[in-house]
Amino acid sequence: MADTDSESESLAEEVNTSQDGHAGPQPPQAEASGPPDSGPPDSEAAGAPGSGATGVPDSEAAGPPDSEAAGPPGSGAAGAPDSHAAAPPGSGPAEPPGGRAGRRRGRRAGGTRRHRLGWRGPVSALLIVIGCVLAPVSVIGVWAVNQVTNTDRYIANIEPLIHEPAIQNALTDKITTQITTHLNVQGYTNQAAALLNSKGLSRVGALLKSFGPSLASAVAGYVHTEVHKIVTSPRFARIWIQVNTTVHQTLVNVLSGQSKVVGVQDGKIVIQLAPFIDAVKQNLSSRGFSLVNKLPPIHATLAVYSAVGLEKAQKLYRVANDLRILLPILTLLLLAAGVLVARRRRRALIGAGLGFAASMLVLGLGLLLFRGIYLNKIPSSELPPDAAAALFDTFVRFIKTALRTLLVLGLVVAAGAFLTGPSVTAVRIRGAFTSGFAWVRRSGDRAGVSTGPVGRWTYAHRMALRICAVALAALIFVFWGRPTALVVILLAVLLLVVLGLIELIGRPPARPEAATPP
Repeated sequence: MADTDSESESLAEEVNTSQDGHAGPQPPQAEASGPPDSGPPDSEAAGAPGSGATGVPDSEAAGPPDSEAAGPPGSGAAGAPDSHAAAPPGSGPAEPPGGRAGRRRGRRAGGTRRHRLGWRGPVSALLIVIGCVLAPVSVIGVWAVNQVTNTDRYIANIEPLIHEPAIQNALTDKITTQITTHLNVQGYTNQAAALLNSKGLSRVGALLKSFGPSLASAVAGYVHTEVHKIVTSPRFARIWIQVNTTVHQTLVNVLSGQSKVVGVQDGKIVIQLAPFIDAVKQNLSSRGFSLVNKLPPIHATLAVYSAVGLEKAQKLYRVANDLRILLPILTLLLLAAGVLVARRRRRALIGAGLGFAASMLVLGLGLLLFRGIYLNKIPSSELPPDAAAALFDTFVRFIKTALRTLLVLGLVVAAGAFLTGPSVTAVRIRGAFTSGFAWVRRSGDRAGVSTGPVGRWTYAHRMALRICAVALAALIFVFWGRPTALVVILLAVLLLVVLGLIELIGRPPARPEAATPP
């Protein structure tokens, strides 16, 4: 029994020696008793003989002699081979071949491999940059084609113009000027005065001639008031829609140079006002102002834009019309290829999302600059500045809606890629949500509420469910008729809710409890 206990103690000393990193035997401190005057007798401190690990005879509790502690060569009394015993104090166990030094060399080699510049990084960056450059071009191309080929889209864009006060005032002034000019009230007054003079009523003729300007101004004021009532009426709004629906196809002719209603005159793009003037003449005649029936056909125009760059716009339109489908697909393919080629795809996805959002900001700045150029090109005599501004803002409002939508989409993609990454912030955020869901599950278990088999199935297939949720959100966005920034935000929030439900419902399998030693 004493030999067995001695071997057990030697093995325990060897384990402690290997853990502490010291070679050679350690003096048995656990069995050493204190000074004679401190503590109970050795028999009480060591326990009964043969009672177990601590129950050893007093002589063994006091420790073996020095010669026995050192142990003969190769013996197990010291708990270590000769080579270990011969090692200098504090040197630790000998490193096996390929151990610590090999790990250091591996780290150095691995670091060299990580910092080595390969072809993936530059190619990925180039593809992503090209895709981000093509993104604004794709937006403008798709908008232009939609405005030309989709009548409903064009009417939805042009219909609010007639309700803009600046546009209503510009149309009122333009139509009133055309009607009063052709009425020529001053000329009719002078003719009447000359006729009275020829009849010998020179005093009456002179009086009538002196009232000519006032009479012309009164007629002009009356016509202006009536025209403004007509322009702001629902009937004129319906005429506006009907005329623009009929004229919609002329937008293609403007860019191709074949327009009949919308065309180029004196270096400006103009809109024919004849249909609107005819509607006003009919309305004035129905109100008792029959003098307008004697007016000849009036072919007035309203200038909307300078035609200096019309030829370039026509070439750009033809190119955009040919590439209206290819450009968006090519943009998406370039961005996807840039992410797939990258060595660190998550980081590349973050860069692609931020770059895509930045390209939409550049498009917004471009529209702002172009707006200033447009307003400077239109003389105030042709179109008041407020009307020109309302016209431009209404025409490009769908572009602004699209760029805001895509801006938010790029930021959402970048944020999603970041939050799923290994960064400290992302890990902490995910850990906070995971801890919260775990707390909710534990609270449900204590209340007797459990997801049961459904939870275990959800946990086992959680990765597939996450992929399906993301794919479904992407499909909803793609097939949404006219997505806006608010739609993107709502889809992102709903996706987070679905992912949270998957995490909450999923019930991880119970971990087996570790058996406690006797």
